[in-house]
Amino acid sequence: MRSILRHRFRVGLGALALILLITVGLASRPPADPFAASAITDPPFTSLTYGIQAFLWWDNGTVGTRLDQVRLMVFSHVKQTFAWEDIEKRPGAIDLSRADAILGEIERRDLRLVVRLSDVPEWAHPSVEGRKDVNFIDAPPDPEFMDAWSSYCGAVAGRYPGRIAAYQIWNEPNLSREWGNRSPNAAEYVTLLTACTEAIRAADPAAIIISAGLSPTGTCCDIAQPDDVYLQALYDAGFQQHIDVVGMHAPGYSAPDLSPDEAERNGSQRFFTFRRVEDLREIMVKNGDASRQAAILEVGWTTDTEGYNPNYSWFAVDEETQARYLVEAYQYAADHWRPWVGLMSTIYMADPGWTKDNEEYWWAITRPGRGIRPAYIKLANMAKYCGDRVIPARPANSPEALGLVPVDPCR
Repeated sequence: MRSILRHRFRVGLGALALILLITVGLASRPPADPFAASAITDPPFTSLTYGIQAFLWWDNGTVGTRLDQVRLMVFSHVKQTFAWEDIEKRPGAIDLSRADAILGEIERRDLRLVVRLSDVPEWAHPSVEGRKDVNFIDAPPDPEFMDAWSSYCGAVAGRYPGRIAAYQIWNEPNLSREWGNRSPNAAEYVTLLTACTEAIRAADPAAIIISAGLSPTGTCCDIAQPDDVYLQALYDAGFQQHIDVVGMHAPGYSAPDLSPDEAERNGSQRFFTFRRVEDLREIMVKNGDASRQAAILEVGWTTDTEGYNPNYSWFAVDEETQARYLVEAYQYAADHWRPWVGLMSTIYMADPGWTKDNEEYWWAITRPGRGIRPAYIKLANMAKYCGDRVIPARPANSPEALGLVPVDPCR
């Protein structure tokens, strides 16, 4: 009897040891990868690629200064809109001379250009009521002008094969104000996307094509559609076959490390977070698109604490906080989102014509003249992570920060 008890005791101890071993093993395993970063095997962009949006088209006075400032930041990519309305003011009269000049200035500084294609001329959407910049920001071409839209996309790509790093097709189509005051419609956007993409790929097969960044919003459904709902609708319409990279926007509503789950627990909304893009990445994974990279096309924090634009000023921060949050945002992406996030583009290098009445004025990291804000300095001097290469942080008075010693940016 005693031998049986001793045997059972030894078996029990063995089982307990096995349970403890399994428990320790599970505890020591690396955490699951909810964003399927390991699925990214051939990324179009180095992770991270550092970019910033500029407004150079009408700026003939400080273009060189702005681009020199970008180079000094050790950023590599400049995003610029090549507006259809500026390139083809009359049907068939395509003029790319200004685009030639801008690209030349960018290449002279060994920077890369990301072109946004958008801004339809009035003659291409006669059915749209109201006035641009009064009743709406942009409107898609009417169906009978879709071929003209395709020709515009093809003309730009055909002029600069191999010279433009990537194309962003449209901006925030999940907002009615970016869709001619019509209800946002993902299937209609895919039609527009397809026409443009096919023209670009015919002219420049190696160009990277990025879908429009979506505005984080919970409004539904005629004035806007939530970005997560709209992204799923894009997948339902098959948009992924027409792009290389999924575009996302990450405006700063809160501190960069706040998760969507934490925001909900605090009584806020998931989309009021920089990390909202994690929700969008999970949609990519659920749709079998984990191997595709994402690009954050807009990241920033507004400093409109004076209340010039009430729609945004309620979540404004001061300039020092803007600087700190931007650096923390890039660091968070470097620590947690590589390699599924490639390009990450700050807003903005300021347009010289902006005043305090312009909403964009408050998001910019430079001033409309030649001045800069603290965010510019902090972004320029922060550490940068480029695949396996790290560009270390630098003191503000270092030779590199002062432009006395050149530093090769991430590529």
